[in-house]
Amino acid sequence: MNKDFNYSNLKIGIIGGGQLGKIMSQKAKKMGFHVTILDPTFNCPAAQVSDKHIIGGFYDKDKLEQIVQENDVTTFELEHVDMTILKELYNHGHKIHPSPYVMELIQNKYEQKKLLDEKGIPVPMYKDVRNDEDLASFGFPVIQKAKLGGYDGKGVQMLKSQEEVNTKAIRDESFIEELVNIDKELAIIVARNIEGEIKCYPVVEMLFDERVNICDSVLAPARIPFEIEQKAIEISKKSIEALNGIGIFGVELFLTKDGKVLVNEIAPRPHNSGHYTVEACATSQFEQIIRAVTNLPLGSTKLISPAVMINLLGEENYEGEPFIHGIHDALEIPELSFHFYGKSYTKPFRKMGHITVLDDDINKALEKAMKAKDILKIKGSKRYV
Repeated sequence: MNKDFNYSNLKIGIIGGGQLGKIMSQKAKKMGFHVTILDPTFNCPAAQVSDKHIIGGFYDKDKLEQIVQENDVTTFELEHVDMTILKELYNHGHKIHPSPYVMELIQNKYEQKKLLDEKGIPVPMYKDVRNDEDLASFGFPVIQKAKLGGYDGKGVQMLKSQEEVNTKAIRDESFIEELVNIDKELAIIVARNIEGEIKCYPVVEMLFDERVNICDSVLAPARIPFEIEQKAIEISKKSIEALNGIGIFGVELFLTKDGKVLVNEIAPRPHNSGHYTVEACATSQFEQIIRAVTNLPLGSTKLISPAVMINLLGEENYEGEPFIHGIHDALEIPELSFHFYGKSYTKPFRKMGHITVLDDDINKALEKAMKAKDILKIKGSKRYV
């Protein structure tokens, strides 16, 4: 076991101060570690629970260097970060996990897909786009993705015709994918530490809000046959080993109508599909990343109870200071946990919090969660039509 860390006085840097960083910081503080976060927003969610807040952007080389220099190990809660200075620091022996080289590869969705494909991991058929003719090479409809900068449905476009190529196509660097005949969208959180120890959480099923293509609900475990579950776990493990990743990774998968499991994409950080682990698993994904990047033994990923997680998104037609409606009635639902991220401003479809509902029966958990979703609303101080 690596002995480089003094665990009684360990300093962890987290690049990013949103809700993921907030819960990571809370778990690190529980273990007695000192936490510094880097984020441009004053009083961002993670700043509310951390020891130190470096106010700076994710492309500010001086601030990125500061957080690495001041901490024993640095990790991420988001991937859209300038890796130039981080690669230099990593090359000089600073501990940054996942490595800036892994992060840089994953930032480019095309290069990520190409590597997985080269390693024999099943992915949808894809092709680099150099001109409008390439956009039509798989026929229509087809999925176009920006190579860089996409998240939460942004940077993804379905093109249904040549006319839409002219009017809706992404004009940044992009690639296309075949439109997969999807039965279910699945995900697995995979943890891997510095020693190469690897553990998978249960396979979960993701349901999406089709208005904005944001993950809306997560069911753990997924309602899939055992052989599909095993195939998904095997593919996800191989994907993280192919990347030589250290930390926590959200592996998003497609289950096709004919029973194939394909990797959609990988997030190199805690993932929305793993929020349920706080209440439902022996070790949450947020504690697990702290263990992984400090080379502590990985915790048990045992599912203690079936669970459903629902994202609480800012209501349509509202923005401004957030107000929570229905919390009293929602918390009367048995085995419901409520998380509010502490963001000072809401807007339509912004992730403002989540709920997790436990039940021995996954379908009953879903029923209770949907009831809570109808009750709980995050509205802003300004309404517009």
